[in-house]
Amino acid sequence: MRELTDAELDRYQRQIILPDIGGRGQTLLANAHVLVIGAGGIGCPALAYLAAGGIGRITLFDDDVVDLSNLQRQILFSDSEIGEPKAESAAKWLHKTYPGIPINHYNQKFTAQHKWQDDIRPDVLIDGTDSFASRLAINDWAVANRVPLVSAAIGQFQGQLGVFRGYEPDQPCYRCFVGDAFDSDDCDTCAENGVLGAMVGMMGCMAAMEAVRVITGFGSRPANSLQIIDGKTMTMRSITLHKDPDCKTCGDP
Repeated sequence: MRELTDAELDRYQRQIILPDIGGRGQTLLANAHVLVIGAGGIGCPALAYLAAGGIGRITLFDDDVVDLSNLQRQILFSDSEIGEPKAESAAKWLHKTYPGIPINHYNQKFTAQHKWQDDIRPDVLIDGTDSFASRLAINDWAVANRVPLVSAAIGQFQGQLGVFRGYEPDQPCYRCFVGDAFDSDDCDTCAENGVLGAMVGMMGCMAAMEAVRVITGFGSRPANSLQIIDGKTMTMRSITLHKDPDCKTCGDP
């Protein structure tokens, strides 16, 4: 485990003086690897705050390109990037703003068949995708590879956030929560129903915060719970999730 440099001690001093982070927590962040799937409304602010907070390595997957309609909420892009691959554009922004952080980007869709070498295996995964098919495939990979999954989702003024560790005996996975949900041909999208940019940004920041919590262990661990955020009333409630013994991904064999 590498130690913090003098420049890093200066850069991250506001975090280091937090009793729940300290030098140990910042060192854990500097040695951590976060996998982010999706450089959209959730992925963009998550990536920005992970890099700003001192994450040691970031890997990003996204197979989409920047569109003018993205700019209302996807804060790493500008008009000059329209038509460029999102993963490439996001990586360029992060390299320019935080040049010391290794960032691997892939202009392709993440698949459950992806393999990692042991030395670059991610410590936590943030899922910012927008379909059940993608989320369930990502969940299955996270369980199989024993990687904590931070899942964030958004719809108009509502958001939901959970940390899933289905590989643990007493913890549910994402499939335990949604079952075999599927995307119908007429499924709702933000293009059809709209979405508030600031609401998406809040969920992305909360996803980054949960990733930092997983890595450093600060605060209390929200076990078996999903946070539901209502942007209209600015209230949040927590619902309890249970492991499904019949779950195809993490249930009893």
